[in-house]
Amino acid sequence: MIIGAAFGKIVDALVKHIIMPLVSVLLPGQQSYLEWKAVIHGKEIPYGLFLGEVVNFLLIAVVIFLFIVKFLGWLMQTKHEEAATPPPPTPEQVLLTEIRDLLKAGVHGAEERHV
Repeated sequence: MIIGAAFGKIVDALVKHIIMPLVSVLLPGQQSYLEWKAVIHGKEIPYGLFLGEVVNFLLIAVVIFLFIVKFLGWLMQTKHEEAATPPPPTPEQVLLTEIRDLLKAGVHGAEERHV
């Protein structure tokens, strides 16, 4: 939880101080993104701040998605691979398997003799 809050602050600073100023440099005009406003019926609507928050959200969403899909998916895949490979049989299991196979061969052999 604490790391998530700190990460959110880092992403917020990245968006506010690096990404959005670069976007405002690429777009024509002298205003920074903080001053982007629309005027409707004499009311100012600061859409630049909203765009900054949208970019902030999208960056956090992408990082969380990549963490969940890639890292946890990789982690779960390695656990499934470990579970998929059975351990080698113990000497007792080998002996019991041989006994089972001999008994099956004896039963089938006895059936063939009676036919």
